[in-house]
Amino acid sequence: MATTIANLTTKADGSMEGVFATLRVNAPITLIPNPNKSREDAPDYRIVNKRTGFEIGAGWHRVSQRSGEEYLSVKLEAPEIGVIFGNLAPAPGGEENKKVILWNNPQ
Repeated sequence: MATTIANLTTKADGSMEGVFATLRVNAPITLIPNPNKSREDAPDYRIVNKRTGFEIGAGWHRVSQRSGEEYLSVKLEAPEIGVIFGNLAPAPGGEENKKVILWNNPQ
């Protein structure tokens, strides 16, 4: 079962802003496109805490082996949460500019 850990709104410049929230964390975040990647394995997005300006994660474009559809895989990391992996998905309600990050429970 996937759990929503962030609600995001896509901006005209391709960035996404919203709130990352868990039981311990409630932080405004921005996903910033990384168009000038220095290497092929460099992230496609940087995830920044808007309050502190610190980078807390990254996102990579991936292709689903089952459906062949592209999605964004994210990794968030901070001392109070450890490492969290998730995927970007459309938010409930069908609004094109609304997205969520779903936590991938490792169990």
